[in-house]
Amino acid sequence: MNSNNLNRLLRPRSLAVVGASDDPRSVSGLVQANLSRFNYTGEVHLVSRSRPEVNGKACVPSIHDLPEGIDAAVIITPQAGVLDAISACAARGIGGAVVFASGFSELGCEGRELQEKIARTAREAGIALLGPNCMGFVNFADGVPLTFEPVSPLLHRSGPRIGIIAQSGAINANLRQAFAAKGINVSFSVSTGNEAVLSAEDLLTQLVEASEVDAFAIFVEMIRKPDVFLSACGKARAAGKPVVLMHPGRSPKAREAAQSHTGALAGDYEVMRTLVERQGVVVVDTLDELFDVTDILARFPKPVTSGNAAVVSNSGAIRGISIDFCSDLGLELASLQGTTLNALKEMLPDFATPDNPLDLTSAGMQQPELFGATVQAMLDDSGVGSVVVALMGGSAPQQVAKAKSLLPVIEKSDKPVAFVIMGDGNALADEFNAMVFEGGVPFFRSPDRALRAMAHVHRYGQLVASSGRHGASASVPRLMDLQPGPIAEYKGKEILRQLGLATPEGGLARTVDEAIDIAGRIGFPVVIKAQADSLTHKSDVGGVAVGIKDNEALRGAWKKMHDSIGNACPDLRLEGLLIESMAKPGLELVIGSRRDPLWGVIMLVGLGGIWIEALKDVRLLAPDLDEAEIIAALKKLKGAAMFSGLRGQAPVDLAPVARAVRLVANLMTVNPEIAEVDINPFIAYPSGRDGIALDALFAIAGPR
Repeated sequence: MNSNNLNRLLRPRSLAVVGASDDPRSVSGLVQANLSRFNYTGEVHLVSRSRPEVNGKACVPSIHDLPEGIDAAVIITPQAGVLDAISACAARGIGGAVVFASGFSELGCEGRELQEKIARTAREAGIALLGPNCMGFVNFADGVPLTFEPVSPLLHRSGPRIGIIAQSGAINANLRQAFAAKGINVSFSVSTGNEAVLSAEDLLTQLVEASEVDAFAIFVEMIRKPDVFLSACGKARAAGKPVVLMHPGRSPKAREAAQSHTGALAGDYEVMRTLVERQGVVVVDTLDELFDVTDILARFPKPVTSGNAAVVSNSGAIRGISIDFCSDLGLELASLQGTTLNALKEMLPDFATPDNPLDLTSAGMQQPELFGATVQAMLDDSGVGSVVVALMGGSAPQQVAKAKSLLPVIEKSDKPVAFVIMGDGNALADEFNAMVFEGGVPFFRSPDRALRAMAHVHRYGQLVASSGRHGASASVPRLMDLQPGPIAEYKGKEILRQLGLATPEGGLARTVDEAIDIAGRIGFPVVIKAQADSLTHKSDVGGVAVGIKDNEALRGAWKKMHDSIGNACPDLRLEGLLIESMAKPGLELVIGSRRDPLWGVIMLVGLGGIWIEALKDVRLLAPDLDEAEIIAALKKLKGAAMFSGLRGQAPVDLAPVARAVRLVANLMTVNPEIAEVDINPFIAYPSGRDGIALDALFAIAGPR
């Protein structure tokens, strides 16, 4: 996308309203009313086939009658007229266009075909086209409201400025209104709709460079250009601009709903989440979290890279609730230092216990200065990374007293603090509300929401801290002459051996005598497996036999296996049987990788063997994790206790597992024709022994 024309669209010095009307209830009337409310100072040209003037301003009958080089056009025509309008805009050198009309890809093949024609016309002319099926955008920073939703300029306050990007117009408006109510500036609010040309990724790439944006709230149902999105998120992270993302699609039905709404195929949600988090993006699951996390991170953008959470309340019940809730959230509570405990002890009455979470008891009613003093003591503790203050408000004077004590402490803190007055929708004093609004602090009515948001804030710190690390790119082989499709296990194991990973001793036998020779060399007992590129599920057709103890048993197993496969797959031509030594028992894991059609390489690691089917205890990993991060991910598996050694067994050494994952990731990066790798099981052993790959499935997609 032409960055200059996108800038012309977002910051236009001249506009054309195509389809102008003097009806104040029409889309055109609403757009013009917005321009008037914002006192838009650029040139405005009106186009109307039926009216010589609108509201006293002259109209031209056609886009072709406009002067050349207008920055942006608002296309207010029905679906059938959009293509001609964009063609005319191209002829007049218009830089950008907003298309509100619906009836395109969201309706199926016919609409998608028309949308593609419009997109092709716009791209060829370099037009930055927003929509169709969108509600436009508002540039509050420069006073440009190109939307039919009635909007008014926001008060310009000191403090952070949010950029909102949403494929849904309703969600875009919802976010904007929520932030305005919280007293947070919104500088850009963009609805992208069907994204025929401009996508959320393009907008993020452009706005991440904008000085008027300090943090982003993004709602998308489909990321069309993952590489562009990841690059923009990396730039945002480097610039210290947090990105909070909500992306429906965790369930199949949600993916279907997204497809029907946007007219685009939904991608793999878990793959998306894994890779965007690697760039420091905070992925949230609910709209409440999208509001709340953006609220805190916008005001406290410095990542929490050390220290844990603290909670201060005037309720003993909240202390207990917080302990349970933080445990559920994975939000670790800080252990207070001795100096902090002593300071709290000196402040509090004898019947109060200094601890975290801290219960102030009723002492604050007589000494409201305790609220600010105790929070300050918590913030001064180097082991505390954030504080949630969850209080009952009391009477109006008590509310104000709490605010006067707390707000100066919160306002000067560089550690995130969330201020909660419980009571849900119970009205608060006007003076209190004004103080909180002017103080610019994250304010909540629910401790649950505040703690959940703070857990994401700590997660953001962890993501940012790890996102600059990359696994070492050890030398791996560049594979040649691989035919598309699956490849037999013995070929896959040869690749693993070239990587430096261990596989069982053995070899491919094409006759039973060769099998006996191999078994004699490696020693009984042995395993035999049928080998053919197309035979990916050997066990299902009797293609695996284990624990074969001698030559006679081997001859019998050889015949039985050939008979079984011959009956099940009469057209299959075996390349031979793989004869291997029996591996010593250990913990069975799975190591896998696949090349997602949208997102590229993704890694998988978890409990393998029969466990993968029974428990599905696996984690997806970005391909650039280093070995320490891979080990940390393994320790987050539900079955991670098995690594410590159960019932007298020795602990498992995870270093060889991490090394294997890292090598497979490098292999996938160097060999783009590999579509998938599945090593299951990979046997992990106690310290002093490398792991060993007992099975390996490779799928080749062909040259890319």
